[in-house]
Amino acid sequence: MATELLNGFGKLYLRISYDATHHWVYNEWLGYQTHPGIVVGADACLPALSDNNCAYLLNDNREVIGPWDHAVEWIVTNWAPRAIACVLTHFANVVSPESLAATSARAMALGLEGQLHMHQFGDIAEAQQWLRDARRGR
Repeated sequence: MATELLNGFGKLYLRISYDATHHWVYNEWLGYQTHPGIVVGADACLPALSDNNCAYLLNDNREVIGPWDHAVEWIVTNWAPRAIACVLTHFANVVSPESLAATSARAMALGLEGQLHMHQFGDIAEAQQWLRDARRGR
């Protein structure tokens, strides 16, 4: 069962689901992301990680509009340590390479370097394969 979060205008901005077959949490971010929305959304995925003892996150930003630099520091210093404490070890981040969100994703990846296994992808199938390989210990 997916968790869906709506912004102040009643529009869906995040869908969170646990994929039991692949044993990963899937975050599908949509539209423009505000700092408060990112905080609420990122925190909302923590129970899916901890309740399922899930170390793998597939974070899909392909439908994000605009940058989200305003939340990078919070993600790196606040959310990531808590996600890692929940058992997160592998973070596959999917972005459209030409988007403004890709710049924010690169900044986040630099900030998270050394804290967990994170890789940025332009193709969701490659991200999924990377997570499957990680689960198999490859």
